[in-house]
Parts: sequence; C-alpha cells; structure tokens
Amino acid sequence: MYDEDGLYRINPEKGKISFSSIEIRDILISMGVLALAFTILYRNSSILDYFAYYLGEDWKWVGLFGMCIGLVIFSFLLHELGHKFTAQKAGLASEYRMYPIGLFITLLTSVIGFLFAMPGAVMISGQTDKATYAKISLAGPVVNIVLAVVGIVGCLLTNYGWAVVPFFMLASLNSILALFNMLPIPPLDGSKIVGWNIPVYIVVIAIAALEFAYVRFFMPTLYWA
Repeated sequence: MYDEDGLYRINPEKGKISFSSIEIRDILISMGVLALAFTILYRNSSILDYFAYYLGEDWKWVGLFGMCIGLVIFSFLLHELGHKFTAQKAGLASEYRMYPIGLFITLLTSVIGFLFAMPGAVMISGQTDKATYAKISLAGPVVNIVLAVVGIVGCLLTNYGWAVVPFFMLASLNSILALFNMLPIPPLDGSKIVGWNIPVYIVVIAIAALEFAYVRFFMPTLYWA
C-alpha cells in the first residue's frame, strides 16, 4: 500500500497497535532474563540490605526480584515499545525479537559483576524516509529521558523514605540508557538521529548527559536513604 508520500507501507491498518504471539513470547522471555540478571548483579550490594531491612531476611530476594521486574518494565520494555508504537503509527510493520545469544551474554556479565544488556530489538519492515526512521529511533531514548525525570522527582519527594531507593534506581538506569543509546555509533539510536537532524541530536543528547551527570554525581550525596 502506498501512502500520500509515495512510500510503500506494509502495515495495511496504519496507526493500529498490534502484537503477535511470537513477539509476546520474546518480550516475556527477555523481561524474565533481564530481571534475573539485575537480581544477580545486585546480589551483594546495599540494595539487597535495603530489602532485608524493610521486608526481612526471608523476603529480601522476593523484594529485590520484584524491583528488578519493575525496572525492566519501566526502562527496557517502554523503550522498545516507544520504537514499536512509533513505527506502527507510521504504517510500518514492527515486532520485537529477542537475541538468544544476547540474553546469554546478559546473564553471563551479570554473574561477573557488570551488566552488558543486549536482550533483543524491535525489527522494522517497510519503506520509509530518513526523517521517519530517525523519529522511530528517537522515541526510545525520549522514553528513557522522561522516566529518568520521574525517578529524579520521585527521589526529591521521598527523600529518606522507603521509596527513595526504587526511584533512585529508576533514575539511574534510565539516565544511563538514554545517554548510551544516543551515542552516534551504529547500530545505536543516536547514529540515525545525528544523520537526520544535528540540532535535534545535540539537544537530546545534552539533556541525556545532564540527567546522567545529575543522577551519577549529585543525587547520591543528597538523596540516598
């Protein structure tokens, strides 16, 4: 189907959000592996002590895993859905696909003591122009920037309360994801955006960098409970 721009769109119901059964399976598996990887990563950290204090020794692992599921939903999942929904609204076919070897690397690195997460990506099919493709790429980091703001505001509102740690983790993870994905290195999102509109790229990566610097260097000294 051709649209008003003369470009071929393979999604006949332009703007309709849809999921396939395979895609749902891949999303759930990726989320489970990522949550497990975060749990392993934080196993010897003060985060586990936090849950032991509030929930007790018997429930600290349940609390940690539950927080990691929340982090995955409000970072990885919403980032990928930002790409997917933007592409589908443009009339393109888009589905998330997991990378089995990437999931293995994600788990392996978490055991070693750092996390190199590469669970999968949204695959896009159909003909489109550079601007549309760049906007699809931009959607993911923008989601992370917004979620980092939510985390920062949450820390300010719940300082020295029980909720400050989950909010801090939300701000920390999303500020890292936003800045990392905006790097102008293929296949990261920033490489498509900088090739489309340099001023937009500069503004977005500057915001992401400021968020990261604030969360990384300023917030821990003031808002960590």
